[in-house]
Amino acid sequence: MLTLSGLITIIVVLVILGLALYLLENYVPMSPPIKTIIRVIVVLFLALWLLQFIGVWNPGIRLR
Repeated sequence: MLTLSGLITIIVVLVILGLALYLLENYVPMSPPIKTIIRVIVVLFLALWLLQFIGVWNPGIRLR
């Protein structure tokens, strides 16, 4: 069960990753395929982190 501090942690991480991804995509000159790869990696990392954070997935290796 998520507590208020857990919910705040999730929101803060989402905002920081979203802002970093936005800044990277708009202000760093890269070719579109590289931007797509970075976007996919960030989304996969975030999905795995969220699943682990809420307790749905336990890989045996902690991502924190």
